[in-house]
Formats: sequence, structure tokens, C-alpha cells
Amino acid sequence: MRALEVLRPKQPGNLVWTAALGLLGLLLYVAASWGRSFSPKAGVGLLFGILAALAFVFEMAYPSRRPRAFPLRNARAWLQAHVYLGALAFLGVLFHTGFGWPHGAFGWALWLLSLWTTLTGLLGVALQKWIPVALAEGLRVEALYERMPGIVVELREQADAALAGSSETLESFYRREVRPTLEQLRPSPGYLMNVRAGEERALEPFRRMSPFVEPAERERFDDLLAIVTEKRELDAQYTLQGLLRGWLVLHVPTAGLLMGLLVVHVFTWIWY
Repeated sequence: MRALEVLRPKQPGNLVWTAALGLLGLLLYVAASWGRSFSPKAGVGLLFGILAALAFVFEMAYPSRRPRAFPLRNARAWLQAHVYLGALAFLGVLFHTGFGWPHGAFGWALWLLSLWTTLTGLLGVALQKWIPVALAEGLRVEALYERMPGIVVELREQADAALAGSSETLESFYRREVRPTLEQLRPSPGYLMNVRAGEERALEPFRRMSPFVEPAERERFDDLLAIVTEKRELDAQYTLQGLLRGWLVLHVPTAGLLMGLLVVHVFTWIWY
């Protein structure tokens, strides 16, 4: 899987429109600030602030897209608008501040939250495009995230049953080299780049043990290898699905906090 394939936009036209609007905003900012003082509180600076605020309000409406995705056509259109308008919203923040550093703790909080929310949103887009492709291309096992811990217990029980009554040599190998890996799920960030990460190292004990397995126990040994392989695929599934879920923790709470501070910011501007 190539990174360029993952990064390619699903709706290129929306990217073109976003770039065009961003360029238009930049030209407007340059024209408004050329040879004169630029203020976020008046003129074009204020206009950019209002547009950015309205864009952020629209962004927060994203959870209300269901069941009929009104007023847009469908959930995909909502997602596209959410992504590209979010990028334009942060660009509007930069224009609003004149590409200068914020003033005061409140200004820094708004600026940093805007940056964080935008970056984590783009991270979410990348993960949601990368991870499903990685899962489809590299893994045979599919399971619901919530069921995976229970499936691991079942695999361990299957392995215990398969090794019941085996020779002392095979039993020792199982208890020493294999069963500890079946105790629980073992997520690893390495699976994000390669769903087969660590496979050679994990299966090395089986290669060392294989010449010493008696023909009568070859079926047990092969069953055990299949169980361990399935467990490793569950580890990869659990890691990648967990990243998709965990990303929301990075994005959603800060987006809500940003919206709250934005309301205070707008109210303060109107009142004073």
C-alpha cells in the first residue's frame, strides 16, 4: 500500500475549491494589509473572524448529520464539508490575526485549540483512509473490537485443549514459549505501518521447535501455530481499531472546548 494512494482525495473537486477559496482569502488579506495597519477588530480582519467563527459553528453541527444528513445530500457530503471547511476555518483564523502571534492567555488558548483541532482532524482523515486499507490488504481475521478479548480467551482454551496429553517436550514448549503470548491482547504501534510487524520474530520459536516434533504430534503443532497466527492478527486488528477509536479522544473534547471559548470570544466582542 502506497502512502500517495491513501492521501489521494476522494473528491478532487472539493480540494480544488478549497484551494481556490484559500487563495482568494490570501489575496484579500494581502490587499487589505498592503501599506496599512491591519486590525482583527475592523474591516477585513473582522470579516475573516466572523467567517471563521461561522465555519467552526458548522463544524460542530457534524454529529447532527444523521439520519437524513440534512441539509446536505448524504453523510459523505457532510464529511467532505467537515474536512475542507475545517481547514478553511483555521486559515480564516490566521487571516483574522494577521498571521501574528496571539495576545494574552485567552488569545493563545483560542489559537492553540484551533490549531490542535485542525491537526487532529487531518490526522483522523489519514487514519480513516489508511487503516481500513491496511486491514483489508494484510489480515485474514476480522472481529468486532468489543469481542476481541473474549476471542483471545477462546483461542487460549483451544490451545490448552489441543496440547492436552501431548509429550513433555511439546508441553514444555507450549508453556514456555507460546502460552504467555495467548494471555491477553498485545497492541503495538508498529502495526500501523505494517500489520505483519514482528511476525518473523514471533514465529521463530516454532521454526526452532519444528524439527523436534514427532510425526504423531505434527497435527497438534500445526493447530497451535494456526492459533498463534490468528492471535497475532487479532493483536493487529485491536491496535488499528483502537487507534480509530482513540483518535476521537484527541479531537472531539478539544473541539468542544474550542467552541465554548469561541462563544465567550464572540460574546465579549459584541458586549464590549
